Amino acid sequence: MHARFVLLTTAIVALSGLLTGCETVRYEPLKATRAYPFTQPQTRVAEVQVFNDGEKMVIVNATLESWRNVDLWLNQRYMHHVTALDAGQTIAVNLSDFWDVRGEGPFSGGLLRYYPPTPIRLVQVQTALDAPLIGFMSIPTERELDAAQLRKEQ
Repeated sequence: MHARFVLLTTAIVALSGLLTGCETVRYEPLKATRAYPFTQPQTRVAEVQVFNDGEKMVIVNATLESWRNVDLWLNQRYMHHVTALDAGQTIAVNLSDFWDVRGEGPFSGGLLRYYPPTPIRLVQVQTALDAPLIGFMSIPTERELDAAQLRKEQ
């Protein structure tokens, strides 16, 4: 009886260690990108809406403008290279595709997450290394709006 108890306890501890260790800091040095271009201004905001869809960022380009081979910036930290965002196109980009200058990535969330999901606050596109940034319109989730309303009422 005692051996079964020890075996069961060991299995539970091992399983809980695996579950809690599922997502610590996302760190892959080989995926490090360039630093955010703080020296480049944002010159305008395009009619492009960005939605948080759990582990993905959905981008709706409602403009007549197309972009090719651009860097997409998230929260002045994380970058992902996008090959095409055509006029009228909707694309979904996994948050796990974004990386920063240290090789760290944002947290997309999920049931067994260790950290809260990275909010999508500021999304910008840059067409060349020396080009100014173009802002996109980040649409808050219903949960974020509810949380803001609760803070306002307190």
